[in-house]
Amino acid sequence: MRQTRLLLIEDDEQMAGLLMRFLKEHAMYVAHVTRPSQAMAMLAVESFELIILDLSLPEMDGLMLCRKIRETSDVHIIISSARSDLDDKLTGLENGADDYLPKPYDPRELLARIHTVLRRQGKVIDEAVSSSHFRIDEDSTQIYYNDLALRLTLAEYQILRLLLRAPNRTISRADIANSIDSHRFDSGVESINILIGRIRKKLDPGNYDTFIQTVRGIGYRFVEA
Repeated sequence: MRQTRLLLIEDDEQMAGLLMRFLKEHAMYVAHVTRPSQAMAMLAVESFELIILDLSLPEMDGLMLCRKIRETSDVHIIISSARSDLDDKLTGLENGADDYLPKPYDPRELLARIHTVLRRQGKVIDEAVSSSHFRIDEDSTQIYYNDLALRLTLAEYQILRLLLRAPNRTISRADIANSIDSHRFDSGVESINILIGRIRKKLDPGNYDTFIQTVRGIGYRFVEA
């Protein structure tokens, strides 16, 4: 299994340790630094696919560091910050960040954001899911249910993959729509509902919400039966 190379720029040692342990369990190599000068030195000699960047850092504000990194590199950047100011989020995105995740958050949400950012560039990570029923084969774009291959369209595959990788977490219809890059379609509420309905029928025709539950007014979540 290929390891995705991540650089974590975070001066909270406790949080950094938690994230590193979690991400390493999901087939990721994580290098950690606490200071912007260390990050720039490491980026000069090593390559990474994605950076997780805190904003409140010693030496230099994270937004400035984001801008400096973007001047010389197209590496993906997810800002992870306790600062909830909308201006910070907008500035981060304007300076080249791919996503902005406010603290506190569940590490599984960060993992889902990482997958989303990498998927946009076709860099999908191959990994097992924490389920006794399902298995994802990225090479063949196939999902197995109880070791039997499901007959899914590409859009259905992409939606079910997203839900499987974030068990018990509610995913909005907008995020589900953004996960579908296989073809153009009307990504409104009704289109997502139709696709979810098709997936449900293929999973368990006799029980509507065996694995995929509706969260009224928000979206859907995958639960292990």
